[in-house]
Amino acid sequence: MPSSQTPPPGSTALDPTAVRPDIRDARILRVTPLEIRATLEGLKADGFAILMDVGGADYPGREPRFDVVYHLVKLAPTATTVAAVGQPERVRVLCGVPETDPAVPTVSDLWPAADWAEREIFDLFGVRFDGHPDLRRIQLPNDWTGHPLRKDYPLRGPARERSPRPSFALKSNVAAGTPASGRTAAALQRQIAAARGQIVPDTQTLKDQSK
Repeated sequence: MPSSQTPPPGSTALDPTAVRPDIRDARILRVTPLEIRATLEGLKADGFAILMDVGGADYPGREPRFDVVYHLVKLAPTATTVAAVGQPERVRVLCGVPETDPAVPTVSDLWPAADWAEREIFDLFGVRFDGHPDLRRIQLPNDWTGHPLRKDYPLRGPARERSPRPSFALKSNVAAGTPASGRTAAALQRQIAAARGQIVPDTQTLKDQSK
């Protein structure tokens, strides 16, 4: 059976929630940054006292580009059956954040568990959490450039992306994980040496010198 998140032929799923049905035991709400604080305060007052996780997602080409996702759980407030405890109420709140001003209010005062999760999203996606008591990077150094979980982040990182990158002859014809050999290995050595400003004789030169 095809996935419910599979986009139609010739198109891209810029917003997976548009093609994904609600989780069986969870509601999915979409709100704006101006609405997120009041929405979460209301859910907490309604019994959704557990914040399981806060995460981020990047959809380049969509507006708003980013989602900040909150997973909330509501347990029965009184003694109940084992079956009822095993089926808590869940809510997933998706807050769309624009690329031009990627900021949402913090909820670390409502749920202290959001503290480090918000820092991680700030670090890896570049979304600010206004009012956070200590908003700084949590995984990368403070002087790191960019946010690695953005889809347009350079694969080798911004520093290495600016350095020379050999074209690696015949790379498309070599299976992943297969060590280069023969003429391919020699070509790679020459290209790497050229990038480093060194000179390596080609295979024919080595043969001529051995005679």
